[in-house]
Amino acid sequence: MIEIRHLKKEYDGTTPLKDVSLTVHDGDVISVIGPSGTGKSTLIRCINLLEKPTAGQILINGEDITAKGYDVKKARQKMGMVFQAFHLFGHLTVIENLMIAPMDLLNKSRQEAYDKGMELLKRVGLADKALVYPDELSGGQKQRVAIARTLCMDPEIILLDEPTSALDPTMVSEVQAVIRDLAKSGKTMMIVTHEMSFARAISNRVIYMDNGGICEEGTPEDIFEHPKQEATRRFIRRLSIFEAQVTSRDYDFIAFNAELDNYLLKNDVLSVERNRIRLAIEETVQQIVLPQLADPQIHIVAEYSLQDGGTRIVLRYGGEPFDIRDTENELSLMMLRGIAEEIRYSYEDEAELKNRVEIDIMQ
Repeated sequence: MIEIRHLKKEYDGTTPLKDVSLTVHDGDVISVIGPSGTGKSTLIRCINLLEKPTAGQILINGEDITAKGYDVKKARQKMGMVFQAFHLFGHLTVIENLMIAPMDLLNKSRQEAYDKGMELLKRVGLADKALVYPDELSGGQKQRVAIARTLCMDPEIILLDEPTSALDPTMVSEVQAVIRDLAKSGKTMMIVTHEMSFARAISNRVIYMDNGGICEEGTPEDIFEHPKQEATRRFIRRLSIFEAQVTSRDYDFIAFNAELDNYLLKNDVLSVERNRIRLAIEETVQQIVLPQLADPQIHIVAEYSLQDGGTRIVLRYGGEPFDIRDTENELSLMMLRGIAEEIRYSYEDEAELKNRVEIDIMQ
């Protein structure tokens, strides 16, 4: 079991890990996801002590590996690391790459190391490449060799840092297949990945990291189907966000439309859907909501999903409860319903702007 307690890592001018606490149980397969620069790789590099934590503790089976004077080699014998780059020795054959660490660090005989290496090359489908050199392999084959090399040390814990990010898309699936097989072996694994479908398929737990900490964790279903945090939902659906405030009846509608158009063009939104989004906002804000408000306070959010091309418009506004579906402006409501898959309204007593409308734009 791995226990991480209030882990912090600082560099000059940046703090990739601010306060991370996490328990990893034996046999867990955990995917770590989140935007770039949020400390995912730093976290697993700290677990392997490739990076020295600034503060906090890491315990492996109750043993504090961050304690002063702890033997780093002892900690690393329990863990295997697979990097984005393959780090194979170019002057050694594939089987020699697998044999060197067990012989040097585990005092295995040459024959023992060879037999174990060949067994693992068979497991990753590369027994026929044992005597070739790394330069003769594809990127996917190199990464499979790197995984086999890690397994040669028989680690209790396997850490994988974006294992497919350096690969051509055509090679990703072969490496993922090996990792899927490995995940069934009962090994404890932590995988930093940007492949959402892979994370969902392979893991029993998923961690979403943002701003140097764990924002949310749960089962794949929890994270991918029912995220609790707004940041998680936006990341999972790859949402690009447009936000604006309307605080006056005389707001600059032309400038607003120009900003909205720039956002839509930047995200390559199709022209038909661009027109629907513009029309939905114009009819809802200009024609339905503004006339109802003595003191206009409207918060507008457009969420465009880069994943599936869907768009949701969320409006919040003050004043008394007012469901736009109850408007007397029947023409605007008819136009809105013609381009919306669904319109939802709620009144939230504890919110600053209590009226909330969600409009899913028809694709």
